[in-house]
Amino acid sequence: MGNQLVWQDRFNIGVEFIDREHKKLFSIMNKLFSSDANDENSQWVFQEGIKYFKRHAMKHFAEEEVYMASIGYIGFETHRRLHDNFRLKTLPALEKELERTNYSQEAVDHFMGVCAGWLIGHTLTEDRAITGKVTSNWIGLLPEEEQAAMREVIKQLLNDLFGLKAKVISSNYGGEKFGKGIYYRLAYVTQEGDTWETILVFEEKLLLNTMGQIIGTVAEEVDTMVMNATRYTAQQFLNRISEHFPSAAMYELREENLLTYEQFNATFAREHVQCSLLFDTGEGYFAYCIIAPHLLQNGLGTSITAENAMAEIKEYLKKNEEVKKKKILLVDDSDVVRHAIKGLLEEDYQVSMANSGLSAFRGITLDRPDLVLLDYEMPVCDGRQVLEMIRSEKEMADIPVIFLTGRVDRQSVEKVKALKPDGYLVKSLNPAEIKKNIDVFFERQNVQA
Repeated sequence: MGNQLVWQDRFNIGVEFIDREHKKLFSIMNKLFSSDANDENSQWVFQEGIKYFKRHAMKHFAEEEVYMASIGYIGFETHRRLHDNFRLKTLPALEKELERTNYSQEAVDHFMGVCAGWLIGHTLTEDRAITGKVTSNWIGLLPEEEQAAMREVIKQLLNDLFGLKAKVISSNYGGEKFGKGIYYRLAYVTQEGDTWETILVFEEKLLLNTMGQIIGTVAEEVDTMVMNATRYTAQQFLNRISEHFPSAAMYELREENLLTYEQFNATFAREHVQCSLLFDTGEGYFAYCIIAPHLLQNGLGTSITAENAMAEIKEYLKKNEEVKKKKILLVDDSDVVRHAIKGLLEEDYQVSMANSGLSAFRGITLDRPDLVLLDYEMPVCDGRQVLEMIRSEKEMADIPVIFLTGRVDRQSVEKVKALKPDGYLVKSLNPAEIKKNIDVFFERQNVQA
């Protein structure tokens, strides 16, 4: 298949027989990865290899549970429940899929991706916790001191899982787009009936530089193998975080979805987000968002189940492969203007929006546009100030800016032109004229290039 799980020293937790079994499971996975799908005996090889992997996994779980009980490990019940979920739900569903598809290449890739992700995530979070290598005193949510502790927990987990030294860019991430993103939502329910939802946002290059490297993929874009490994690693990530919610001591995954950017961004425009953190990992951006339980009831992606996971992930990656359109950042404090111009341009351009100068500046920092359409008259931080900020930053200084103005009197127009933008458009122009002007601007750029 071209993939190989790459064993790293940080997978060792310091308990000899557990480390030995982890290496064994990695070795079995790599033998399966090395199998030739075109070989006439490939189905039998996969069947036997998967049986072997399952036997070793079950043996490992049993021995690990005995060890945890013998040392009085405080997280024993939670850890055993995670084992049960994998051996009683995840594996049987994957085996059923293999049989139903007669061991198709897609089903085998799905099995391998899920098992690789679960094994990596579980080893680096739950298993490391047995020896006290993953600890935290975070016990809550909204108060500032507890959010500060949460930020430290996530930074530590990013280091434990991927060896990344992350730093917090924003404790009030507003849903701005950064690069090419993967938006993964998980909804959990506790035994008491309480629910909580989390959305994890990964910049695609972050997944390629971390999960892609661990499973030895050579793909330049996220593929189904990386996606499935990421899903199950992310679930282990949240398992560790959720242990610090007293109300979520016992929970189970109710639903998971892959969202488009539009679906994700709509939650920030429509609802209250309890917590939203943005991290720069050095390999790409990562956002962690906690959403109130009643949110996202409409406009979700299809719920991922054992029966449709392969098709949904394949379709999601297909949709997420955006055509290489020019990126426009539209900045205007009027909802009506923003959505009208977005509707005018979005067929031919990638259009993101900001409702203030400060939001625009952050949007430019996270996802550099090819053009900024900037409202000249905004409260607090007007177009002139935003343009000055853009021109004062070396990395942004060459981004083209076209002013949008609602005034057509000569004095107002001269004031706009004096700031030397790359152009200006009057909002009252016929929509077709606005679109034509922007098309001509990019055509000129292409000729100059």
